Amino acid sequence: MTRAIPILMYHQIDAMPPAGTPFRHLTVTPAAFAAQMRWMHRLGYRGLSMRDLQPYLSGERRGRVFGITFDDGYLNVLRHALPVLRDVGFSATNYVVANRVGGTNDWDAAHGSRQVPLMSAGELRQWAAAGQEIGSHTTDHVDLTRQEPEQARAQIAWSRQLLQAMTDQPVDAFCFPYGATTNTTSSWRARRAIAMRPPSSVGARGRGTTLGSCPGSRWTARPEWRPSWRNC
Repeated sequence: MTRAIPILMYHQIDAMPPAGTPFRHLTVTPAAFAAQMRWMHRLGYRGLSMRDLQPYLSGERRGRVFGITFDDGYLNVLRHALPVLRDVGFSATNYVVANRVGGTNDWDAAHGSRQVPLMSAGELRQWAAAGQEIGSHTTDHVDLTRQEPEQARAQIAWSRQLLQAMTDQPVDAFCFPYGATTNTTSSWRARRAIAMRPPSSVGARGRGTTLGSCPGSRWTARPEWRPSWRNC
């Protein structure tokens, strides 16, 4: 029997950018993130990466758990989120854009978004050495539904190979950029046995599927968020 488990999705953990900055809502301050994690810890919940969440999603284990994911591999997540995760004993999955490791979020440049440093290969290894998971977010942060089939397959497969070579870690989690999927892209991912975080629209309370497990509910966490549920 499978279970629905909430998953909190983050992007950046950093000082809030100025009002009017594109995608400002995808930044959570370090203080707010720490408060959210400590609240969950006090309530008796344990935050887990998608890797560590699998036994709970499949029904093999039961407990007060929830998922934690970060998109894009921002350096500020390593600096500000990792110490908090260590402090409360939580794990998380960071979905990394393989061809932008050590670079910036240039896929957002057309929207006027500020360019922010991404983790280098060495910093990704640091993340993994702390017991955290690295997942794939494609090679170039492209919308797979707008790619030719062969290009989309390459974005999925090559990103995994690159990240595994950089980190010497298995990469079994995959997240679709922009939450955009089709039945075809989902089947490619399934054939490559890559676990997937539930897709949903950014900022929405969505439902999706995790490969080999069950539906989950995903929330985009915001600075003002406070936990209000009691059961998973």
